[in-house]
Amino acid sequence: MLKKNDEKIAYVVDFGSEGEGIIKDEDSVIFVPFVLKGEKVKYKVLKTSKNIAYGKLLEVLDQSPLRTQPICPVFKKCGGCQLQHVAYESQLEIKRDLVRNAFKRVANLDVNVESVICGDNCFRYRNKLQLPVSQVEDSTLIGFYAENSHRVIDIEDCPINAQWTKPLIQALREFMMLKNLKGYNDLDKSGDVRELTAREIDGKLIITLVVLKDIIKGINDFVDCIKKHISNEFSLYLNINKSHTNKIYGDIFKLVYGKGEYSGEELGIKFNMGVQSFMQVNSSVCKKLYSSVKTLLNAKENSVVIDAYSGAGLMTALLAKDVKKAIGIEIIKEATILADKLIEDNDLSNKVINLNGKCEEILPSVIDKERQENTEISLVLDPPRKGCEIEVLQAILKSEIDRIVYVSCKPSTLARDVGVLVGSLKVENGKIVKNDYNQLNYKVERVIPFDMFPQTKHVETLVSLTRIKN
Repeated sequence: MLKKNDEKIAYVVDFGSEGEGIIKDEDSVIFVPFVLKGEKVKYKVLKTSKNIAYGKLLEVLDQSPLRTQPICPVFKKCGGCQLQHVAYESQLEIKRDLVRNAFKRVANLDVNVESVICGDNCFRYRNKLQLPVSQVEDSTLIGFYAENSHRVIDIEDCPINAQWTKPLIQALREFMMLKNLKGYNDLDKSGDVRELTAREIDGKLIITLVVLKDIIKGINDFVDCIKKHISNEFSLYLNINKSHTNKIYGDIFKLVYGKGEYSGEELGIKFNMGVQSFMQVNSSVCKKLYSSVKTLLNAKENSVVIDAYSGAGLMTALLAKDVKKAIGIEIIKEATILADKLIEDNDLSNKVINLNGKCEEILPSVIDKERQENTEISLVLDPPRKGCEIEVLQAILKSEIDRIVYVSCKPSTLARDVGVLVGSLKVENGKIVKNDYNQLNYKVERVIPFDMFPQTKHVETLVSLTRIKN
């Protein structure tokens, strides 16, 4: 029986769903980060629970040829990357297996997972940055959280984020020292600055400083610090968040400098992006993903497309060009406002309807209405990591929508939801359980992973489904 603090030597037999290695020892399964399949390693047991254990790598005794040297000085400390120690081509295979195993484990479905589609760069690809700011005694820490903690790992740069990351961190440090500002102390809930976020749209930045107080004196000096270090055009927002929760933003945004929102163009669609608008973090992969959604949906000119969880409306507008009508459903009000402006800017007002509210509350009635008026309806699902609400899945099954394309950044919730739609799983007493009856509702046509997040355990996956007409 494994015990805490045991030191063991064993071979790694597989990869887990979080990118860690799996070791089997004494009837237990041990999950150890930063090891590779086939390696002989020495590890320390950190935690045990029945026949499951979690360990820490102490030494690689027999190294895999797939192992490579990480370029980040805080790799293993920072929780942002999990796979920098793996050669990139092997990262792609790990993620392909991760998707395949999720479908088998969660939904009892054997699916053909295609090769992972990757982008232009496996470093410096992120257009979006989120940096917690912490105060530990006299030290101000700006960086990322350690894995499964609220402990900030201080950084000077991040190799998977854009080139402007390092100078932006320098600008923030300079401003905080100039004004004697403190980071957020999670113990006594004190401090001035708790977060810095930034997003890039065609080379322009929307920067937000999240603070705990209504007034930060000398905020215009931060504008000067940014100008000193960064040549990009930018806007600066101040966000007041006095809550002591994990929520990044408070309700109040104040524009301090710049235009506030910027326009761009993607796949022939002009768009505006604001401070809270959703955007994919990897622009080159996003183009390939959206093009694939359009191709797989294969919507006809006289059909209707419903874009659930539509964000700022880019996908809705892209699909509207080929169909009679496209309907976007989005919960964030600002995103819906930007989506309405997007359809005006692209002369699509007669083809697009944007609805604001919870998808589980709006989608059923939209489907009922369109089912009465149209013979062919297609659906795009791109929910948050938690997946679709049960009410959404039930509405889809009831409606017998002809074609579905599902985009997900979490294989386990994707597999769960697809299992319900296909029929290998079912909803029973408000819970999703195995379906022994197994009458198939939809056929899984294609499963395509996209490496939206190189060097990390995350993978974006596209699934196309067609209804089986019984």
